[in-house]
Formats: sequence, structure tokens, C-alpha cells
Amino acid sequence: MQKRAVGEFSVQPVGLGCMNLDHAYGPPVSAEQGERVLLGALDAGYDFFDSATLYGGGRNEERVGAVLAKHRSRLTLASKCGMAIIPVDGKMQRVIDGRPDTLRRECENSLRRLKTDVIDLYYLHRWDKQVPIEDSVGALSDLVRKGHIRSIGLSEVGAATLRRAHAVHPIAALQTEYSLWSRNPEIAVLDACRELGVAFVAFSPVARGYLCGTVRDVAALDAKDIRRSMPRFQPAHYAANLALLPPYEALARELGCTPAQLALAWLLHKAPHIVVIPGTTSLDHVHDNMAAKDIALSAETMARLEAMINPHTVSGPRYDAQATREVDTEEFAPQ
Repeated sequence: MQKRAVGEFSVQPVGLGCMNLDHAYGPPVSAEQGERVLLGALDAGYDFFDSATLYGGGRNEERVGAVLAKHRSRLTLASKCGMAIIPVDGKMQRVIDGRPDTLRRECENSLRRLKTDVIDLYYLHRWDKQVPIEDSVGALSDLVRKGHIRSIGLSEVGAATLRRAHAVHPIAALQTEYSLWSRNPEIAVLDACRELGVAFVAFSPVARGYLCGTVRDVAALDAKDIRRSMPRFQPAHYAANLALLPPYEALARELGCTPAQLALAWLLHKAPHIVVIPGTTSLDHVHDNMAAKDIALSAETMARLEAMINPHTVSGPRYDAQATREVDTEEFAPQ
């Protein structure tokens, strides 16, 4: 499979989401393991690496900078602003803040942590609905003009917001959760991205581990694992969702690939402007994920997959009420 366009950059269709190394699914990995994964990905042909101010309260950007700065010319580097972990009333809290001064300050900190003079793709991690999207994108546009970032991305916004932002400054990429069990981008955003020439970057492409077939007991998840707050991973919903996996796993065996590779291949076959960024702490998975780009799926196989796992068969909403309020993505009508 050929490389795909993300703004002015040409990247492999499979990139590396770096979040897992420091954030969300368990304790941070050791410095040695993180280096093995990052350098192993680079050696395996990865050329698109995705971090964020949020991840580990800046630790992930520091890790990526420490390991990859000396290889900067070999990769397209993405990070994010507008959502951070900061002290509030003496406690560390996750805060969404899209004010121009905040975004400029966060960019300065990202550049320092990433040990680079310029970030190739800088996303607004969440749209702060207290700030017009035009103001936040305008601030990022100033950073482009100053040479601090090369292009602008958005995360978890809908088609209307994308169009408003794109009218201020060309948007290079829109990043949103997309997998067989989270199909919201198919409502409007995928088409809007195609029409505007915006790359669509799919995060959580293996459904936060669900489509790997390895998460069987949600009670065994780390106490701080974010999946514990997600409705689909609540015991009753997850039991129903696990019941969908046997035919899916059988199809993967029939095709001679892993369940995770099948999930990635399905996404890459959906449209040529899609890039996937699975995250992992395993070097073996780094290699397996990249191999997914070479798996060919027929139209019949695509249809079989979509009949197995889709918004009608999956139990539970994508996010809880608070997280749903924080995003701007379109939602399917209740059944």
C-alpha cells in the first residue's frame, strides 16, 4: 500500500500513537521499553508519530523528544494542544482550554519537550466550546506564520466545525476515534474531509483493545485505566460485545491475519485519505500493525465485517455523559 497524504507530508498509512507509553491504559512503561518501541517503530518503517501535551502531563512529549530528536529528519511529528493536566485548587486535573494565549504557551512547551524547532502537525486536541473555533484556529495559524508549526489539525470535531475552521486556515488533518465499533465519522466527517482535502487520522482503530480479542475480563484492567469509565467496557455491555467476537476472530483466521490486523486493514480499505495510528507498548505489535497495510480485503469481506460489528450490534455508547459533552462529533440517532 502506497503512502498517504497528511497535508504537505507523505506518510505510511500506519503511524504510531504514542499515548499508550505514558497515559490512559496503565502505568508508564520504562524508559528502556519506550525507547525499544519508538526506535523499533522507526526501524520498521514508521514515519508518523503522534503525541500530545495531555499524555502523561507532558511526559510523553519528553519521551518522544529524548528518543527521536536525533532522527527528526526521518519522521513527521504530530502533537496536540488545548487539553492538558494542570493544577487546579491544589489538585491535578484535565482541563480543556482553547484560548489563544494558552495555545501559544502550550506550543512553546511542546517544542521544548519534543526537542524540535518546529512541529509538523499540531492539533487542537479538543474544541473548547467557550472559545469560537475561529479564535483557536487563528492562534494556531499565527504559529504557522511564525514557523513554530507547519500545519494545523483538529480532534473530535464534527463536519460543521471543520468547515468553519478550514475557512480560517487550511486544516491538514482531522483526528477522531474510528473503528468497526465506533462508526461516527461515517455520518458526515469522512465525506467533509474528502471534499476539503483533509486527511482523516483514525485513533483507537482497534477499539481500545477490544478488536485485538485479548481484553476478556474488564475487572482485570488497571485501576486507572480509562476504559473503566467507558460504557462499552462496563460488565453488562462488555459481555454483550464479547459475544460479537467469535465470528470476527474466525474471519481473521480464515484470512491468515490477527484480529488487530484485520481491524486496521478494514479502516485502510474504507477510504484513501485515512491514516491509522494504533498505540502499543509491544515491539511485536509494532511490527504486526505495520504489516496490516499489505492485507487485501475483498468487497465481500468488507461487507461481512460491517455486518458483524456496527452501531446496531455494539452495546453501549462510546463515551460517558461528560466525555460526550466535551467532543463535537456527530452521533447516531437512538434506535
